[in-house]
Amino acid sequence: MAKPHFRAGVVTVVRRSDGTVLAFERSDTSDQWQLPQGGIESGESPKAAAWRELAEETGLDYRHVRLVGEHDEWTVYTWPKSMRPGERLGQVHRWFFFEPRDNDLQPQPDGTEFNDWRWMKPADLIDQVVEFRRGPYRQVLLG
Repeated sequence: MAKPHFRAGVVTVVRRSDGTVLAFERSDTSDQWQLPQGGIESGESPKAAAWRELAEETGLDYRHVRLVGEHDEWTVYTWPKSMRPGERLGQVHRWFFFEPRDNDLQPQPDGTEFNDWRWMKPADLIDQVVEFRRGPYRQVLLG
């Protein structure tokens, strides 16, 4: 029997010099915004997962952004009981920070997870993200 556990993943933050972050609207819930994130695949480093998730969900890669930092701790959240798949209790994430290479950044949301994008102040994004993710967002974005 499997033991309860947390899924390991990454969160990507594209931040402009004015402090705003690139936020994406979820396809399954209008007016719910978040940062690109996803699981770390077997044998993949967290940094490689961050680049992969960013490209898959937003169309952005090294031509559009540069990696400028990483949060020094894992963050964790639990899912509501109604959302827990199998033995997973929630997720733990490494956060990676990117900055645009120019001011004309044009992400292409994947259409599956995200359908729109905009620049948001971190505090506004925290108000728009689903409740169970707000703790880690506050911890990392408002520090």
